[in-house]
Amino acid sequence: MSATTEEKASTTPKEMTFAEKQAERMKRLRSLHSARNEARTHNHQEVVAEEARNKLPPNYEAKRRQAEWLLDDQAKREEAETSGKNYDRVKLLNISATEAERLERKKKKRNPDEGFSTYDQATIRQYNRLVKNMPAPDMEQYDKQKQKYGDAFYGGPNVIIHGMHEDRKQAIDRMVDDLEGQIAKRAKYSRRRIHNDDADIDYINERNAKFNKKLERFYGQHTAEIKQNLERGTAI
Repeated sequence: MSATTEEKASTTPKEMTFAEKQAERMKRLRSLHSARNEARTHNHQEVVAEEARNKLPPNYEAKRRQAEWLLDDQAKREEAETSGKNYDRVKLLNISATEAERLERKKKKRNPDEGFSTYDQATIRQYNRLVKNMPAPDMEQYDKQKQKYGDAFYGGPNVIIHGMHEDRKQAIDRMVDDLEGQIAKRAKYSRRRIHNDDADIDYINERNAKFNKKLERFYGQHTAEIKQNLERGTAI
């Protein structure tokens, strides 16, 4: 056999046997099966994650970013306090003069009185105002009462203190002055409603007018047609 014939024989691909072809097919099949299972697992994870995101409130991302900012701001504040620095001054060094001026204007324009929102908030505001106006505690009088009443000073479920305590004249006068101040302030800010001369008079006195306004507010939309029929004289 010549050299050229030997080279051709060596470069000619060797024909695979049936067993080798079968093994190759099984290898490809297992690879495809593994890829399918991986894709199925990935799709299931995406579906679960999307369902979890849909159950979150609409403003979840905004609240999350705000919470992260608050935590970061608190950490920086603690770090500045540990270093003995004023955090507000350090924070102003990292913003522009225009931004600092805008924040200062916003702080000045902010209204500390948020007005009425709920009865709970109104009660809290009233309590804080009364506590703020309280005079400094008289520790000498406190110690005297503590020694006088003994265990009854702190009260309790089985302690009767009725009749044991006597209010001082200064405390009574202070309470009267505060109540009179509340009454005067309430009278000052009371809103007087303007009388409309062109409005229909369907009342006989002031109390009846307020009652009719309540009826109109709750039932006016349901009785508008009946009222119009009565005014036109076409009611059945």
